[in-house]
Amino acid sequence: MTRIARYLGQIAVYALFAAVIGYFSNSPAYTHLPADRALIKLSFSHGGAPISECRRLSAEEIAALPPNMRRPLDCPRERVPVVVELTIDGDVLYSASLPPAGLSGDGQSRVYTQFVVPPGPHRVRVRLRDTARTEGFDYEAVRELELRPLQNFVIDFRAERGGFIFE
Repeated sequence: MTRIARYLGQIAVYALFAAVIGYFSNSPAYTHLPADRALIKLSFSHGGAPISECRRLSAEEIAALPPNMRRPLDCPRERVPVVVELTIDGDVLYSASLPPAGLSGDGQSRVYTQFVVPPGPHRVRVRLRDTARTEGFDYEAVRELELRPLQNFVIDFRAERGGFIFE
């Protein structure tokens, strides 16, 4: 086989490969969401309160510890689970107790969930409890939303910014 024929063969194979990649980069069309729906995402990471208060160690307890472990307070690492509830138009769509991450249960609780809803007006209420109390919620937000078709609406939580963030 001549050198020119090999080069032409390589060019043909490369062109075919590029054409296949070009076709599949745009086709077939994929839609994440039906055209007559909107999407609400609840996504955040938040650490609950410590499971109990720090305890002051007595002088005897401190003396019994190795020198590199001596400290005046004994603070537990574990955190309480974060309880979250999402209500849309009076229907509870999501209610969960999110355990803290980590081997010692001292990490943040995480949630990522999404709900496909019809577009239009909706009343959204989100509540969160991050303390050891057994009833009620520490944070609550209610919003009247007007969702457009194919809209992707995100609900986040930042305690340092006052609670829930609607974007």
